[in-house]
Amino acid sequence: KEILEKYHDLFTLQWEGVIGNVHVPSQAEWEQLLTNCSAFLFYGMERFLSHILLNRLVAMNIPECHLMILLDLVRSKQSYQRITNSDTHKSCLHIAIERPIETAMLLSLTGVRSIIANQWYTTLQENAERLEIL
Repeated sequence: KEILEKYHDLFTLQWEGVIGNVHVPSQAEWEQLLTNCSAFLFYGMERFLSHILLNRLVAMNIPECHLMILLDLVRSKQSYQRITNSDTHKSCLHIAIERPIETAMLLSLTGVRSIIANQWYTTLQENAERLEIL
């Protein structure tokens, strides 16, 4: 919220999105945001691909997205519990595809031109600093 407030007048006139503590985005919202963007910023907990349906993502065509910034891989006690519960219903291969390098490859195959992403788990503070720099 601080970043949005700080840069609202300069950069955010055409920004569209969802703030997770307001509501959890549906699959349709994810798809609409991804297909209608020239740049996409994900700032959230755990793995980006754990939030959207993998089979729907791989079927998407999003060549208009020139830049995707994934500030994910933050873990809290609550997010760890959520991801653990979610992962019990996934195969080992599916979980492996959600790793950072595999995520970048999949996004590249859907048409995303440039991807900035975390490689390792991090803290909210470190991601906030990265976002401020970006």
